[in-house]
Amino acid sequence: VQLQASGGGLVQAGDSLRLSCVGSGFTFSAYTMGWFRQAPGKGREFVAGISEDSSLVVSRDSVEGRFAIARDDAKNTVYLQMNSLKPEDTAIYYCGRAPEWRLVKVGSKYRHWGQGTLVTVSS
Repeated sequence: VQLQASGGGLVQAGDSLRLSCVGSGFTFSAYTMGWFRQAPGKGREFVAGISEDSSLVVSRDSVEGRFAIARDDAKNTVYLQMNSLKPEDTAIYYCGRAPEWRLVKVGSKYRHWGQGTLVTVSS
């Protein structure tokens, strides 16, 4: 199982970024996928998740209405569209393969993670 995240960068407050995570070595379409982030000096926190059939999505309150998760199973890719970025969104963003939908927010239950991509938002 491999997950490769990309798309991070340095942007200004109010800008947008789209993160991508490509999965390989497993049947991508059969798994719920999640995005987490880790800010400097803080623990990893859940950002957004999407079920294997895209029928269910969930995100943390602080990004609701600004971030959107989506997937393209033909490309084995899950995306995180981030709009209206704020300095407090600065973090390393990780994609992960969730064990099942009911555990999508529980990072400790994930066994497979991408390498992370850094998002820096300047004020």
